[in-house]
Amino acid sequence: MYDKTVGKPLILNNEKKKTFKLGHDFRTQFELGIMLWPSILHIFIFVIIPLFGYIIAFKDYDPTSGVAGIFSSAWNGWNNFMIMFNSYDFIPMLRNTIGMNLLASFVSIPVTLFFALFLNEITSSKFKSFVQTATYLPHFISWVIYGGLFVTLLRSDGVVNYILKQLHLVNKPIPFLSDPSYFWGIATVTSLLKDLGWGAILYLAAIAGVDMALYESATIDGAGRFKKMFYITIPCIKPTLMIMIIFAVSGILNNNFTQIYVFQNSLNLPTSQVIDTYVYQFGLQQLQFNVATAIQLMKSVFALILLWGANSLSKKMTQSGLF
Repeated sequence: MYDKTVGKPLILNNEKKKTFKLGHDFRTQFELGIMLWPSILHIFIFVIIPLFGYIIAFKDYDPTSGVAGIFSSAWNGWNNFMIMFNSYDFIPMLRNTIGMNLLASFVSIPVTLFFALFLNEITSSKFKSFVQTATYLPHFISWVIYGGLFVTLLRSDGVVNYILKQLHLVNKPIPFLSDPSYFWGIATVTSLLKDLGWGAILYLAAIAGVDMALYESATIDGAGRFKKMFYITIPCIKPTLMIMIIFAVSGILNNNFTQIYVFQNSLNLPTSQVIDTYVYQFGLQQLQFNVATAIQLMKSVFALILLWGANSLSKKMTQSGLF
């Protein structure tokens, strides 16, 4: 409504602009606040407070000095970082970390996407539920159990070698776990099988938000399922796909430590040693927490740079990004 005498819009009592009052909202939404506080405390205790420990990356920290040594230890500049860069394991470790992540991303992202697309096309609800349950279940199994199962299957006297010999595909057992050339493939395939169904959830949620009118128009124009898939579904879920690619790029220096540790042994170490296992070796086995912290800090800085760079490139090329 407008006041003809003044020429300004009238604001009725029930149309008054609501203002944010912290105390009032907290009292009226007390139950929601109570549920929020445990998460806030968890983040503060296990995320915010430990950040102060990063200063030992620039100190000559002695583990026997305890928590007090974090602040009382002598500064040593960039020496902890130089220990890592000067190590003869640094280049192979970096190659394995980046190479394994690139291989996993090139395989898992398109396979998971197309699995979600074909899963969405299943018309039988019972069969679709069975497939979803069967592919979701491995995600909830610990890598210690899941990886141990594959270790048993891939042994020289395991089921895989037995089947290959019975089919006369090989004359002698293949050393899957001791030959370094097989490690990247084993890590990629086992990770894909474990998280295939779980990774498809995000794509299925995005597909559910596609406007059905687009499919109806395509059907009238004579488009089949595959054309709808490639010309409607994939373009509509492009923002979700780009977010997954951005996450993959930013996490290129992160490996699943538990997975690598389960399959790693002294024979395949040339291709299985990654940054995460290197940090474990320095931090817990050799008690050089300052060097391990320096490595982790370097990872965090590069992950932030990669995240910003991938997001900027995505926004420039596809007009969609994470932020």
